[in-house]
Amino acid sequence: MSDIKSIAVVGLGYVGLPLALLADKKGFEVIGLDIDPRKMEMLKNNRSYIDDVPDKAISETKTFFTNDFSKMKQVDAAIVCVPTPVDEKKNPDLGPVIGAVKAIAPNLKNGSLVVIESTINPGVCGDTVLPLLEKESGKKVGEDIYLAHCPERINPGDPNWSVKNINRVVGANSKKELDMAVKLYSRIIDGKIKPMGSIKEAEAVKVVENSFRDINIAFVNELAKSFHKLGINLENVIDGAATKPFAFMPHRPGCGVGGHCIPVDPYYLIEYAHNNGFEHDFLRLARNINESMPQFTVDLLKEALNEIDLTVKDTTVAFLGLSYKANVGDDRESPSYEIIEILEKAGVKLNIYDPYISDKSTSKSLDDALKDATAIIIATGHDEFKSITPDLLYSNNIKILVDGRNLMKDQIKQFTEKNIIYKGIGI
Repeated sequence: MSDIKSIAVVGLGYVGLPLALLADKKGFEVIGLDIDPRKMEMLKNNRSYIDDVPDKAISETKTFFTNDFSKMKQVDAAIVCVPTPVDEKKNPDLGPVIGAVKAIAPNLKNGSLVVIESTINPGVCGDTVLPLLEKESGKKVGEDIYLAHCPERINPGDPNWSVKNINRVVGANSKKELDMAVKLYSRIIDGKIKPMGSIKEAEAVKVVENSFRDINIAFVNELAKSFHKLGINLENVIDGAATKPFAFMPHRPGCGVGGHCIPVDPYYLIEYAHNNGFEHDFLRLARNINESMPQFTVDLLKEALNEIDLTVKDTTVAFLGLSYKANVGDDRESPSYEIIEILEKAGVKLNIYDPYISDKSTSKSLDDALKDATAIIIATGHDEFKSITPDLLYSNNIKILVDGRNLMKDQIKQFTEKNIIYKGIGI
C-alpha cells in the first residue's frame, strides 16, 4: 500500500476548508474544490468566509483552490465534504453528495481512495456512492479504487475542539480500504482514530450521536413547556440535577435547535429505517418537540403583551440573533428564521440585529435595534447581548424581554423591579 501524498478536498465549507488547510500543514499536497464562485473569488483574494478560519490562514496555505475537477486526476485521495441537507418535507437530500461523486469519479486514477465525510444515513455508501463511483469511473471499488467513510466532526466557534483534535471514526468494506483510511487520518488528525466494523457502522455513528443530543434537548424543551405552566424554574432544576456526579448530563432549553447536524441528522435515520420497515417514533417525537419551540417563543411574547393589554399586531420587536449558536456567523437551519416568519405573519414590526450576520440584519447595531421597540426577543446567545441590562431596557422604554436562550436568568428580579416583564424558556 503506497503512501497517500496528495489530497483533493471536495466542498470547502465549515468542514472542508479547515480540513484542507490542516492537511496542507501536515505536509500533503492539497487541492481544494468547490463549485461556489463566491467562495472561489474570496479564496483567490486571500479572504475567509468562515469565522474559525482567519484570512491569514488562506494567504499562508499552499492549498490550490479551484472549481476545475480535472485538476484532481493525479491526486491519491479525494475527501468529500459537501453538505447533506433535508428538503421542505424533511426528506434527506443526497443531491450534493451525488453531484460530488459524479464530478470526481471520471478523474480518479487507479489506487485512489475516496472518503465520504458528509453526514449520511447508514447504507448510502453501499447503495448510492459505491455503484455511482463504479459507473462514472469505469473502475471497480475495492480493486481499482477504494472507498471509506469518516463522518465529519466539527464544532464551529469552539476554542478547544477543532478539526485538528476531535477524535474520529472510520469505516470501510475491506481491511485494505479501512487501513488506508485510518493511516490517512492518523497523519492529518491529532485525535484518536477508531476503526469501525463496517462502513455502515461508521455511517450510523454520526447520526446516532446527533440524535442523542436532539432527544435530550427535546426532553428539556418539553419540560420547559410543562414547567412554564407549573411555575417551576427549569434552569434551577437542571442545575440541581447536575450536582449528581453520574448518570445525568445537563442540556439546556431554548427557542429552537439549529445548525447543520442536530436538526438534520435524525431525519436521515428516520427515513432510512422507514424504508426498511421500522418507524423511529421516539426520534420523530423529539424532532416535533424541538420544531415547536419557535411557536412557543412567540406564544411567550403574546402572553407578555396580554399582561399589559397590548396585541402582537403592529408591535415593534427588537429581534436579536440570526446565528444558530453563540458568537459565530453560521445561520444554517437557525430557528430564528422560523420565529421571524411567525412574527411577520402576525403583523409584528421587526428590528433584526445580529453582529455576525450584518447582511441579513435590518438594524446596524444593538442600540439601533432597540429604538422604538416595545419588546425584545433574544434568539441567539451572542456575548454582545449579555451586556443588556434592566437599565438599558428601561431607558429605551422596553417593556418585555423574551429570553430565548435564558441569558438573563440570574437577573429576573432586577428586570421585575424595573417593571420589565421577563419571559424565559422554562423560567
